[in-house]
Amino acid sequence: QVQLVESGGDLVQPGGTLRLSCAASGSFFRIDTMGWYRQAPGKQRELVAVISGGGATTSYVDSVKGRFTISRDNRKQVVYLQMNSLKPEDTAVYYCNRYPTPEWVWGQGTQVTVSS
Repeated sequence: QVQLVESGGDLVQPGGTLRLSCAASGSFFRIDTMGWYRQAPGKQRELVAVISGGGATTSYVDSVKGRFTISRDNRKQVVYLQMNSLKPEDTAVYYCNRYPTPEWVWGQGTQVTVSS
């Protein structure tokens, strides 16, 4: 069973920067397309960014395009989310999981709060 551990969340001011990390166990990690998801209070979990197994292909939801960058290090089995120009509407708990079907057990997530 794959275990996912997210970290890097914090309280930041609008316009600030954070880098999230998702550490995954499991021998199939390097061939899995991975996604970062987020869930804001009172809202459904939504997909934010996707990266292919080799890291060559990425995609983003429109609201974060040009501000967020997803990357991965398959040797370390880690997926990253670089978040720049953060906005209050980015406030959420961020998770990683497989894409398109997030079938692994969800980690605890990491809280990102954007507020002045």
